[in-house]
Amino acid sequence: MSLRSSIVLMLSLTCVAAPAWADYSAGEEAYFRADYATAFHELNPLAANGDARVEYLLGLMYVKGEGVPQDFKQAEYWFFLAAEQGHAQAQYNLGAMYADGLGIPVDFKQAVRWYRLAAEQGEAKAQNNLGLLYAKGEGVPLDYKESVRLYRLAAEQGEAKAQFNLGVMYAEGQGVPQDFKEAMEWYYLAAMQGDADAYHNLGVMYSMDEGTRKDYVLANMWFTLAAAQGEKDAIALRDRLATKLTPAQMEVSQKLVREWKMTDK
Repeated sequence: MSLRSSIVLMLSLTCVAAPAWADYSAGEEAYFRADYATAFHELNPLAANGDARVEYLLGLMYVKGEGVPQDFKQAEYWFFLAAEQGHAQAQYNLGAMYADGLGIPVDFKQAVRWYRLAAEQGEAKAQNNLGLLYAKGEGVPLDYKESVRLYRLAAEQGEAKAQFNLGVMYAEGQGVPQDFKEAMEWYYLAAMQGDADAYHNLGVMYSMDEGTRKDYVLANMWFTLAAAQGEKDAIALRDRLATKLTPAQMEVSQKLVREWKMTDK
């Protein structure tokens, strides 16, 4: 039941206090239309004005190779300029680049610095990832209680990976008393958002009688959902569990899978 990070770069745009520039609006609208050439044409001349929104969006374009050749150094440069002005998503993305070594050497201390600044502004993904660094002792001293605190902040905002990670902490009794039922509640919240790791861990708990009664039908359901997203361990566990189910039980489990997918939509 390993902890998982959420290092996917933040792609959302948020408004910050700044003058409303027509060219920025045109560039932003073009970006959302996936007209990246127009977006770059509109935004690039504004970069010299020091607007964090522009710098952040240019960082996104370079990191994704949208309208420009992919260039992680340029992405780091623009994210840094925006992050220095307090742009939370730019701070998060810069932290993710350092944590994952995306075009730059891995530097957990720098990742901690930028994640912390974003986390202090309430950025849930940064709170989750900073919690992960505390749980692993990377860039900071290992501190499960601080990890739990950060996961909880993000989980209560609905961040699925934080909900999953908080579930892991309860399941393993790290930073909190071991509590399988509490773990299941957090896994379930993450599962409601389609998190494959949560599906997998719910399957494990139902197959091992942890936090709930042993139920191979439900365990198979969760493993099947996780396997559908390519979770390799879940594929093996599902196939092993299939030998313990009767045809009738398998039919019920598959029906539950179909019903979950319909609800999940």
